[in-house]
Amino acid sequence: MDQNRKNLEKMGFCEWFEDRSKDPGPEAFQPARIINAHKESYTATNGVWTSYAEITGKLMFSAESPLDYPAVGDWCYVQYFDPHSPVIIHEIMPRRSILKRKAAGRKIEFQAIASNIDCALIVQSLNSDFNLRRLERYLVMVREGNIEPVFLLSKSDLLEAVEIEERIDELRENFPDVKLFAFSNSEENTVGQIEEMLTAGKTYCLLGSSGVGKTSLLNNLLGENVFKTEEIRAKDEKGRHATTSRQLLLLKVGAMMIDTPGMRELGNIGVESGIGEVFDDIAELASQCKFSDCSHQQEIGCAILEALEDESISHERYQNYTKMRKESEHHEMSYLERRKKDKGLGKLYKSVQKSNRKNF
Repeated sequence: MDQNRKNLEKMGFCEWFEDRSKDPGPEAFQPARIINAHKESYTATNGVWTSYAEITGKLMFSAESPLDYPAVGDWCYVQYFDPHSPVIIHEIMPRRSILKRKAAGRKIEFQAIASNIDCALIVQSLNSDFNLRRLERYLVMVREGNIEPVFLLSKSDLLEAVEIEERIDELRENFPDVKLFAFSNSEENTVGQIEEMLTAGKTYCLLGSSGVGKTSLLNNLLGENVFKTEEIRAKDEKGRHATTSRQLLLLKVGAMMIDTPGMRELGNIGVESGIGEVFDDIAELASQCKFSDCSHQQEIGCAILEALEDESISHERYQNYTKMRKESEHHEMSYLERRKKDKGLGKLYKSVQKSNRKNF
């Protein structure tokens, strides 16, 4: 194996990408990974050189949505000139996985958070911020992106052992297939358990609300205080937002970690498969209803209503399932309608331009 391939593998390049690679053309076009993205400014690395990167005009103008732009974690074909010059991003390679959500605010649009992630570490504090419904939302996003989830339960030093066990039991009952670890950033042995779980060459990402301890954990995994952390507020036991941009970092164990800012909004759009996986028990019940078009509101023979009645599923879990389904379907419909309108306007502009050329 040549040194170039070893350098790429160190950054996560594997047979999956090799099998889907195509002849990039000139020898100057090489694979490189995006390790930082801010608007239309990027940083890319091939495992040796780390350079500022820019996208071509062709890539920019052919993009139909934000998902068509490079994201942190993407492998791209880039053109190198010398170690001190910016590299040019010509094309994005196929993505093995992608973490995306509805863009924050009123705009109905996809937002790519990161790509080519093997495992998402969903951080939730064990103190007063503990919230099962929020975890379900993160889990839907992760499952939809074809990413393995792991729950990391932070601030274990703030609770008694019996309280921690109660919350772990609750999580295991609701999410039996998801691995979980309770830890405290002030207890080296618990952080060590997380470090032992990480595999060299694999890509992980940290997800979670602001102030749950993601930045402190990242500093611990890096082995030094690279990033600024904020103090916990005494009034509500919450930390403050420290991370401001997405970036991919190489840890001392050889694994890669993508750090993401805390998300105030977790809007879903087009996540039917993710919802189906996370709420597979409810989806299975829906298939057992007497009527195929059952609304699960008041029909006789509704398997879901019967399960709610005998408490096989909780009202809170079912309400979250219903809310996310309606939200996802509404956003996706709005998104497709806007895309259709944009395409119609595009055809109109082209028609006008063609007509003007004929008249002059």
